[in-house]
Amino acid sequence: MGKVAFIFSGQGAQYVGMGKELAENIKVCKEVFDKADESLRFNISKICFEGSKDELDKTENTQPAILTTSIAALKAIEEKGIKCDIAAGLSLGEYSALVCSGALEFTEAVKLVKKRGKFMQEAVPQGLGTMAAIIGLDAEIVQECCKKASEKGIVEVANYNCPGQIVIAGEVKAVEFAVELLKEKNARKTIFLEVSGPFHTSMLKQASDKLYEELQEVKISKLQIPVVTNVTGDYIKNESSIKENLRLQVMSSVMWEHTINIMIRDGVDTFIEIGPGRVLSGFVKKVNRRLKVYNVEDIKSLEKTINSLIEQ
Repeated sequence: MGKVAFIFSGQGAQYVGMGKELAENIKVCKEVFDKADESLRFNISKICFEGSKDELDKTENTQPAILTTSIAALKAIEEKGIKCDIAAGLSLGEYSALVCSGALEFTEAVKLVKKRGKFMQEAVPQGLGTMAAIIGLDAEIVQECCKKASEKGIVEVANYNCPGQIVIAGEVKAVEFAVELLKEKNARKTIFLEVSGPFHTSMLKQASDKLYEELQEVKISKLQIPVVTNVTGDYIKNESSIKENLRLQVMSSVMWEHTINIMIRDGVDTFIEIGPGRVLSGFVKKVNRRLKVYNVEDIKSLEKTINSLIEQ
């Protein structure tokens, strides 16, 4: 068997009820939710398990909610004796990967991502920024159209998700103009995303500066497992760069396709998506159909993944 990578969900994967089954059935999972409630001094577990959806979808709640659910799911699979060789996470998911690797303490991380969510939400007033997914075009064409559309304002590539799926973001008028240009270039599909801001663009510089101040108080420990970072799509070379990476990550493109490719290059043939949803599993399959891809978000997916791994 080749190497195993754990990959962690980002924002947008949340749903009411996530993590509930794990917490009700597995002691280590319940402990994670209890720790989160205690660290945040409010009931994030209730928001995960019961909603409301509006509360869960507030960025400053979404981020700690997804992180907590992801770490609970991580504990569930680790308890079954499954470990990973490499970890990575999409955007917010990178914090889960850093917890998994031992570099960040969970109780620190959950407080940090609540602030990250708040700063990202506040950085750009509602309605000024937007994001759009572009399906079916090469990166070069998307970059070219963004450059041309930037005469209308800020528009940048936010995510390189997988072959043929790129997300752009920026000021509403500029993004709308870029989308028109991309349609002319025969984009197969363009979808405006339901997000509260133009994440992973230079418009979030204020949020990244505030986050960096908070990061000064956070202790970074030695990485026990290699982590591939969004900012470069390459391994974190040493712990001293983690804070700077997390600062840049808020306003830089997410190099997810590169992240998957570097893990494949280094012998990963099994990817386990940990946390809510299956978005990342889809991206991995788009990169290479032959890879083994599983996920862990509830009891059923946990059992299915364990059984599949035993059979390998």
